[in-house]
Amino acid sequence: MIGLDIGGTKTRGIKVVDGEVVADVEVGSANVQNVARETAAANLAELFGRLDAAGVTRVFAGAGGIDTEADAQALADLIRPHAPRARVNVVHDSRLLLAAGGARTGVAVIAGTGSAAWGVNADGEEARAGGWGYLLGDEGSGYWLGREAVRYSLHRMNLGLEPDSLTAALLAGTGLAEPGALIAHFHDPGTGRRYWAQQSRIVTEAADAGHVGARFMVDQAAHDLARMAAQVARQLDLEGPVILGSGLGMHVRRIQDGFRAGLAEQGIADVQILDRDPIFGTIELAEASGPEPA
Repeated sequence: MIGLDIGGTKTRGIKVVDGEVVADVEVGSANVQNVARETAAANLAELFGRLDAAGVTRVFAGAGGIDTEADAQALADLIRPHAPRARVNVVHDSRLLLAAGGARTGVAVIAGTGSAAWGVNADGEEARAGGWGYLLGDEGSGYWLGREAVRYSLHRMNLGLEPDSLTAALLAGTGLAEPGALIAHFHDPGTGRRYWAQQSRIVTEAADAGHVGARFMVDQAAHDLARMAAQVARQLDLEGPVILGSGLGMHVRRIQDGFRAGLAEQGIADVQILDRDPIFGTIELAEASGPEPA
């Protein structure tokens, strides 16, 4: 089988033979919410070619933006030409987190380029919070942090204040000379969601260095992620586990600590930080969905 994790920044694919990962490849994003359909198709063609997909009988893919059956079908249609004999399953990428965390029930929280919470209980009931995309939400995501750093810097400029350490780092990271240039740069079609999500590193590093404004942003991100998780847990009458994953969730300690604290206030103590990449959840999901039809 081939497992895919299709994110806003990159697409990762693994080839699994007899339960062992024999190939692991990364290419550009194949998520049509972030790149043109032609670009997504080209990136998938490169990935399947590098994975040597001949003879593959199963493809299991997780991707952001899979909100309807039509979304899943559209992505499956992009995948099928590269594995014409394979059964193709497409799910929202939050499902990969729960499976990669070794849980069949619980709440998975994505904190990466975007954000979302999804859960399932023992009765098979599902619920979700967030995951609406960067124009409508994505609170606590990398994009959200990058945008908040821009807003912070522009607000200081309007007050007549000189750039502080966070703004200076943001200007250095974007190659700009002064805060006013952030406005046009932010709205430039050449930047966009992926670009600004990458600037979240500037915010988390400033927070670690003690910058008060950056700490407020990171703490707010953790609070928003915990709020989404708690909403799903309440809807499904779950006490856990709640599994936090993706780039920010797996690697930013301040977000992890704030996330745990926020859920503790809601009476939820069973919180886990994903310790392996979500793509490995495709193996568990494929196995759980049953054997191939004869």
